[in-house]
Amino acid sequence: MSDRDVGQSGSSSGARAATVSDIHELMRRKEEIEAQIKANYEVLEGQKGVGMNEPLVDFEGYPRADVDVYQVRTARHNIICLQNDHKAVMKQVEEALHQLHAHDKEKQARDLAEAHEEAMSRRMSHNEGHSLSQAFAKVNSISPGSPASIAGLQVDDEIVEFGSVNTQNFQSLHNIGSVVQHSEGKPLNVTVIRRGERHQLRLVPTRWAGKGLLG
Repeated sequence: MSDRDVGQSGSSSGARAATVSDIHELMRRKEEIEAQIKANYEVLEGQKGVGMNEPLVDFEGYPRADVDVYQVRTARHNIICLQNDHKAVMKQVEEALHQLHAHDKEKQARDLAEAHEEAMSRRMSHNEGHSLSQAFAKVNSISPGSPASIAGLQVDDEIVEFGSVNTQNFQSLHNIGSVVQHSEGKPLNVTVIRRGERHQLRLVPTRWAGKGLLG
């Protein structure tokens, strides 16, 4: 493995966020380099135990005859190159771990924001639904045979929606009166709560024997 290989890997890793598989690959390469370094040190051990700095010439300046000078020099060179590769890979591992950690923190923050937004949306929907389900009027009496009676309205029904009138825009009973006057002969959707249950009715304001258009 060479410095060029490490550099190429580093530039490709920088083009995108590191993944767990990237880190596993880097760790595999690190272990491979460490194994090669160990193998080269074993070569030095096999040559009279010479290390990285012991002289390879005798007292008279001639190459030592008790060791394979070429093999020792090759092993030392390999160890130096591999140690540089090892240092480069460890730097990549550190950077990849930092990227992965930063990505996880960013994802966690994004997930938290989305969860908060969803919770707020549900709360708003719940509040809107709850407010719309609140009654703004209650039926006190129903005249037999009246349009209200025919539509199915009953005493104690709580009105949640009467045509275009609901909890959000209801101000007074004049609102209902205005809708009735403008809807004579036309069906109106009426939503009531009866003993805790919602009921949808269709009421047609109509002139009848009694007073008004509803009764």
